[in-house]
Amino acid sequence: MECLFHRPANSCTISAVPRSTHTSRPSPTAWAVGVDLGGTWARVEALDHRARRRAFTAPTPGLAGLPMFIRRLWRRWGFAPADVAALVVASHGVWTRAERRAQRRRLRALAGRVQVISDAEAAYHGALGERAGVLLLAGTGSIALGRDARGRWAREGGLGPLLGDEGSAFWIGREWLRATARRRGRRPARRLGRAPDAVSRIAALAPSVLRRARRGDRAARLIVATALHALAQLVRWTARDLRLRPPVAVSWAGSLLGDTRFRGGVWRAARRQGLGLQPVRPRHDAAVAAARLAARLATD
Repeated sequence: MECLFHRPANSCTISAVPRSTHTSRPSPTAWAVGVDLGGTWARVEALDHRARRRAFTAPTPGLAGLPMFIRRLWRRWGFAPADVAALVVASHGVWTRAERRAQRRRLRALAGRVQVISDAEAAYHGALGERAGVLLLAGTGSIALGRDARGRWAREGGLGPLLGDEGSAFWIGREWLRATARRRGRRPARRLGRAPDAVSRIAALAPSVLRRARRGDRAARLIVATALHALAQLVRWTARDLRLRPPVAVSWAGSLLGDTRFRGGVWRAARRQGLGLQPVRPRHDAAVAAARLAARLATD
């Protein structure tokens, strides 16, 4: 497999991605559209040159269903492909040039110019812009993405539910099902595990596990403590890979880190592991960042 990463220790260095070469002429009212395609939700932001904005959120169609999802959204909004000057899709599970190129080909008829990047990259741009630091993304999955002052990138995690995603909402939900299978029987866990949307349904258990931990449930507290430690490790390893000087600017994205108490627990765990950090509130989410990148792509 062609890889964009050269790994010193546990890091991956991300190289630049070529632009789409599709250049159909946009309409006078062309829009720039960004899509944040997560493991559970798809969020879409559209901007035009008159600062008008449209937004849409729906359950994720996944990469396989994305072209049809976008066609239906264009019909909902009354768009033709010529009305969309540029489309930037930020998706989980897309890293290599080959993966990006394949997805661009599937989407190129839907907009004047098309680009596909990882959701972690879009989240980083939205949260920290060009600033050096680390972005921790923890929703259905988990990944840390870092950038140094020279523009080098590194990542930790992001291996998906089968091989990684430690500390993510899916991981928390799965560990809860394992921990409670003996007490409550195996049937609920087996039913969820066989569902076609098993990953998102198991991830949806995470908020209730956090609530149980705060009420003192021993199994839930152990799961949450382990998740905090795992996410803190991702941040620490990424900062180490890039040799970032403390205090390291650390921002966040993903539904799990929207929980203030859980997020604070990650920062405390990272400090206990020896990382000096400075939490930085994200400026924009990944969908807005993707739309802003699309606006830039439309004018290049």
